[in-house]
Amino acid sequence: MSSEAFEVTIPSDTARGQAVQERIISLLEKLNFPPRDVFGVRLALEEALVNAIKHGNGMDPEKNVHVRCRVNDVSAVVEIEDEGPGFRPETIPDPTAEENLEKPSGRGIMLMRAFMSDVSYNDRGNCVRLVKRRDGDEAE
Repeated sequence: MSSEAFEVTIPSDTARGQAVQERIISLLEKLNFPPRDVFGVRLALEEALVNAIKHGNGMDPEKNVHVRCRVNDVSAVVEIEDEGPGFRPETIPDPTAEENLEKPSGRGIMLMRAFMSDVSYNDRGNCVRLVKRRDGDEAE
């Protein structure tokens, strides 16, 4: 089984986040993940990285984002951790509820959950773990 892993620490800069995102996407493409999976992972990564940089670290140039990635033939696992205080995902209002339709918050988390096989947070709420199993594969 083919497998690649890396860890990288980047400053709170969306351009650097984009570079990490592209590195992960190229691994998925190299392992011939279906285009639909690649599209979903790209969207989820962008949301998670922007959340870590903007909301977690508050765009503070003194704070970093830590990314751990492991991709193999059947799945991709990415952990994105910021240096912010964290949050409680269950307190984010449901963006599909009538009273929240006009509010911008919460949509990124909803998108991540829609496109990934599994989305979970550490207890502090400053690290998201994104898992994408190749379409049709249930093993992680």
